Amino acid sequence: MRIPTKLLLFVGALIFSGAVNVRSDASDHRYKEGDVVPLYANKVGPFHNPSETYRYFDLPFCIPEGVKEKKEAFGEVLNGDRLVSAPYKLNFRDEKDSEVYCKKKLSKEEVKQFRKAVEKDYYFQMYYDDLPIWGFIGKVDKEIKSDPSKHRYFLYKHIQFEILYNKDRVIEISARMDPHSLVDLTEDKEVDAEFMYTVKWKETETPFEKRMEKYSMSSSLPHHLEIHWFSIINSCITVLLLTGFLATILMRVLKNDFMKYAQDEEAADDQEETGWKYIHGDVFRFPTHNSLFAASLGCGTQLFTLTVFIFMLALVGVFYPYNRGALFTALVVIYALTSGIAGYTSSSFYFQLEGKSWVRNLLLTGCLFCGPLFLTFCFLNTVAITYTATAALPFGTIVVIVLIWTLVTSPLLVLGGIAGKNSKAEFQAPCRTTKYPREVPPLPWYRSAVPQMAMAGFLPFSAIYIELYYIFASVWGHRIYTIYSILFIVFIILIIVTAFITVALTYFQLAAEDHQWWWRSFLCGGSTGLFIYAYCLYYYYARSDMSGFMQTSFFFGYMACICYGFFLMLGTVGFRAALLFVRHIYRSIKCE
Repeated sequence: MRIPTKLLLFVGALIFSGAVNVRSDASDHRYKEGDVVPLYANKVGPFHNPSETYRYFDLPFCIPEGVKEKKEAFGEVLNGDRLVSAPYKLNFRDEKDSEVYCKKKLSKEEVKQFRKAVEKDYYFQMYYDDLPIWGFIGKVDKEIKSDPSKHRYFLYKHIQFEILYNKDRVIEISARMDPHSLVDLTEDKEVDAEFMYTVKWKETETPFEKRMEKYSMSSSLPHHLEIHWFSIINSCITVLLLTGFLATILMRVLKNDFMKYAQDEEAADDQEETGWKYIHGDVFRFPTHNSLFAASLGCGTQLFTLTVFIFMLALVGVFYPYNRGALFTALVVIYALTSGIAGYTSSSFYFQLEGKSWVRNLLLTGCLFCGPLFLTFCFLNTVAITYTATAALPFGTIVVIVLIWTLVTSPLLVLGGIAGKNSKAEFQAPCRTTKYPREVPPLPWYRSAVPQMAMAGFLPFSAIYIELYYIFASVWGHRIYTIYSILFIVFIILIIVTAFITVALTYFQLAAEDHQWWWRSFLCGGSTGLFIYAYCLYYYYARSDMSGFMQTSFFFGYMACICYGFFLMLGTVGFRAALLFVRHIYRSIKCE
């Protein structure tokens, strides 16, 4: 237990130090009257397409002299943040009333560009002393809703900042657009625009330490919490009823089986065996494609470890609101550091399955999850470059990722593989395997792999689907999700249900004298990942307003990778549970 704790502390310190580097220039957040407080413009983009964001000055706003680009941390770049100094001067406790910071004649092309942005509900995001500011750049006047050609488009030209302070610290900031100060963009003609801003300061008693609580409160409001707890209670009741029902049946059936087999042994040794005991000479026959099977278990074990570490960091408060860069940093760092687990698990199990080509197995383990992820990233990054979006990673960041993979992930994978090869563990089988496999009897259609996967995936998915909406609304929207304790409970329920349903289906498969349970248990365990991807289709078309090729490809591309990761992780959980169960029942009877 000491090693994981040290690793967690190391990763937490690394992410925290990275998070500190992305903070404002004023490290202590203390200011005197008139001091410059850092204000950065981050990005703009369509409100309903969270992945499609652009640099703030990609729109033809007034560009001030000496614009400085802020150096972002690794996680911020992955998150698509591109901070530059904003055109407003918001010095500490320095009030301003309708101060003009820019007068500009907008050309026809610039009017078109702004109009297109307003039509797509473009928002902007800024950071003032590390506090986020949101706002829309304009509005559409839809007096005649049925006819879009009659719509009128307006650009906001007056932004009103209200800042709360406590002694020498900034506590809160809000931005409100003046609805009466507008630039008409409806016609393609040159327009004179005078951009202004107002700054009001108010004192507050809120301490500096609690200034971020406002952003995490939205997901902890009573009605939200009620829904989350209802989701958990609903999941728990469903799970308890179904698993209790299955457990009762399984225990009674197994008890009857044990008694029957014991009586059969006492009555007559030459009596023909039936049911799962009949196939005791084949049940531990190693699966086909043993290298792929071992690699899948290795990747699944690594992803399970990664998920547990992420939850640990979330529960200790590393991922607070508007610090999403920390999550990306944690994912990359922990994935790199846990690659040794994948190498060890895959290699040791491959040798237990009497595999010979361990180098090829190790290469397969390294590419099984990273390969599809890399190909997806290449395609989506190309799309982002074509759109000139901030989601396109700079060359330097790609080099850093390649170096991490080359200098950390790959060596640890090889070291883990060597350790697994040298562990020389033998596969623990309670029964001897016969030389020639028995033929599997013909079975009804509902006992084949696909219907069994559908049954296995539905129950775990039904336990998590309510919580999935909130996660999707956070990752692919602008909601804030901070109730990690509830999410962790849901994750535990998911693991328990996946293990249990796989064990139940494995028993029914063996009882039908079908001994090919290895791959089946893995596929049944992982089938929840397919259900989650099916939910993606429902969410995209029924619950979101996402549109456009870039957002669609990002959503379905990266969700395919996440669901594939779930498939490997839950497949591993399902197989491990089934293996424990199969060993237990065959150890309880006399096998010859």
